[in-house]
Amino acid sequence: MRIADKMNYDQVKHNLSKNRSEMAELQNQAATQKRVNKPSDDPVAATRVLAARTDIAGGRQFIKNINAAKSFLEYSEQSLGELADALIRAKELAISQANDASANQRSREVTATEVEQLLSQAVQIGNRKLGDRFLFGGFKTTFAPFDPRGNYSGDDGEMRITIDKKASVAMNVPGSQVFLGIDVNAPSREAPSARPLAPGGKIEVPDMGRARTVDERRVGLRGPASVDGAEGGGAPSNNTSTWRTGGINVFRVLQDLEAGLRTNDKGTIQDAIDTVDEALAQVVLVRSKLGSRVMTLNSTLEGIQKGQVDAKTMASNLEDADTFELVSDINKTESTLKASLATSGKLIQPSLLDFLR
Repeated sequence: MRIADKMNYDQVKHNLSKNRSEMAELQNQAATQKRVNKPSDDPVAATRVLAARTDIAGGRQFIKNINAAKSFLEYSEQSLGELADALIRAKELAISQANDASANQRSREVTATEVEQLLSQAVQIGNRKLGDRFLFGGFKTTFAPFDPRGNYSGDDGEMRITIDKKASVAMNVPGSQVFLGIDVNAPSREAPSARPLAPGGKIEVPDMGRARTVDERRVGLRGPASVDGAEGGGAPSNNTSTWRTGGINVFRVLQDLEAGLRTNDKGTIQDAIDTVDEALAQVVLVRSKLGSRVMTLNSTLEGIQKGQVDAKTMASNLEDADTFELVSDINKTESTLKASLATSGKLIQPSLLDFLR
């Protein structure tokens, strides 16, 4: 077979190009320390690496969401802890002033001033804010949800934040649940309507978060349901409108206790002991809800962080280059390239001038 000079030249050119391409690829791997720098290097590995990077980026955002929600929930729980302490103090004051043996009109007036301060403290707790958002306003986080008398201007919204691909958690608790007792034990409620006049001169009022019928001439009855009829109670009337919320109005409890102390009404003070207990139990219930959410966030955070580590490990195993193998391949390819250059020089050394000598 006749070997032409052009065939030798093409063969040399092909071999040198191949060796230089291999050398350039190895040098690129050495510079990036990555075995897979583009999908064509290893399509299967590149697909898995991209999926792992997507999971890692999503996990970072989930971690940010969880940290933000934890801050909100933990500060809310801390605030409710202060509210519980205030209610415990109110109960202590009510017990100390509930009988004539240890209290008198003067001591009750002084105690009423402290209860008034506890009420003001409760309102301040209700208006707590983290950053530029109020904790207990529901969706309305840009303005204070409670006025100085405890009237609520927020809503019942719960801000849910995504903490995983298919999971979310409410990062707040509405002030209507904590302080007014609305929907604290139930998912929905019947909204209050106008206060109708029931038969027998009795007025239906939503007092302290519980439905009850109050006679205009008597102190309100305490109980879980409306009472209608003659003195001493009777069957519930079908004509009265009730507001069943299942909770206690914390502000109303403190206001009633303060009123009883200022008017030296021993019966109202004694009744306040039970209602303060109920209000305290309500706050503890909401705190337990917040605590369970924080536990959920902590466990989810641990799972996401472990998933982040696993995804990074898998991506590293797929795309990172083996340094020792890479250095060995570079030395081998470099030796091959030098040998190709040396032999190529000898192969194509004769030229037209050599034949004209």
